[in-house]
Amino acid sequence: MTATVESRDGGSGSSAGADAAGTGTGTTAAPSVTPTVRAFLKRRRAWIVIAAVLVLGAFIVMAIQGGARTPGPPLAADNPAPGGAKALVEVLRDHGVDVTEARSFDAALGAADGTATVLLYDEYGILDERRLTEISEAAERLVVVEPGFTALETLAPGVRFAGAASGPIDDVACDLGPAERAGSLSDGQRLVTVDDSAIDAGWHGCFRDGDFGFAVAAGQSPSGGDVTIVGSTTVFANESITEAGNAALAIGLTGASDRLVWYLPGPGDADAADAPTLAELTPGWVSPVMVLAIIVVIVAGVWQGRRFGPLVAERLPVNVPAGETSTGRARLYARTAARTHALDQLRIATVIRIARTLRLPRSAGVDEVTEAAARATGRDGAAVHRLLADDLPADDRALVDLAAALAELEAAVQRSLDPRSAQLDDRDDPTGRRP
Repeated sequence: MTATVESRDGGSGSSAGADAAGTGTGTTAAPSVTPTVRAFLKRRRAWIVIAAVLVLGAFIVMAIQGGARTPGPPLAADNPAPGGAKALVEVLRDHGVDVTEARSFDAALGAADGTATVLLYDEYGILDERRLTEISEAAERLVVVEPGFTALETLAPGVRFAGAASGPIDDVACDLGPAERAGSLSDGQRLVTVDDSAIDAGWHGCFRDGDFGFAVAAGQSPSGGDVTIVGSTTVFANESITEAGNAALAIGLTGASDRLVWYLPGPGDADAADAPTLAELTPGWVSPVMVLAIIVVIVAGVWQGRRFGPLVAERLPVNVPAGETSTGRARLYARTAARTHALDQLRIATVIRIARTLRLPRSAGVDEVTEAAARATGRDGAAVHRLLADDLPADDRALVDLAAALAELEAAVQRSLDPRSAQLDDRDDPTGRRP
């Protein structure tokens, strides 16, 4: 079987060489396979369009975010946006209050100096217990806006979160001067509760929202400093300070001293020594799973990384003769007993050569080639079709016979177009009829 397949493919290679020689072109330069810029862009135009759309979308998102971004952080003293507090700060300065914007914990601690009011808005809960205690001791009065859990536990034990207010609040419910002057607060307040232990320590709530809690709580910290808890930034923000009695309460709390330290902690104020390590943040099951995954990867690499043989250094380009390729392919077909696949390759090559010999168009199908070959050779069309498409080899012997039949059919088609064959047939048959 192998010899037959090799002879067919080898014959094809010889015919191709003869055709090339018959053209008389001689030795020609190999065409360039490096794509031009135009071909590269044409082939990848879909990806280029997708990339352009993504880039354009990114620019649009950046433009929208840039236009919507506030000029500064929420409740910043120099932020004129709706969430900032520049309006309050400017009013305080107009009334002679010296407002200092502290950008760090050390700056706030130094500016307080035991004689100033400190407004603390720790949005992300950066300060720990030690620093909260230090800032309360350094301030004459401390106003804490929207405190976190740590701030409440450290500065106001017994004061707890109680959710959001149901609406505007007009029940002052305390004798705190700024609260009495304000009289009411707008909607959007957050509430706290004051338990019995906090009441015993001197804490009291202002602006009661029914039985839910208070919008403001005032008292003394464990260190003895005056502390006022304001549950929401609504009282100080530019967009809502003019509603109800928000402005009166904000000015009364922050303007009680001649000096005000406006302190918004930043990432640099976090105590790195108290920050949890990566090992502390990692769940306990992660380390065993990582060790197991590393072992599995190593075992899989050893298992699948078997070497197939020594590396072969070969200079490129490599020209592989057609006969050598055909021989190797035939040996693979023979080794795997792929008779049907081998026969398909022989049939495809035979159909292509017959179509080329009979000058059929490249789009001609197997049926058209079968009909043309039957007319040219005088054979039965059904038999030719079975030979080119239908018959399947049951064993190697049948494959060899079909390969020989294909070669005979191709030779018959070539003889039918050779005038000398017709003359020989005429001498053998006086009638001049083709067999």
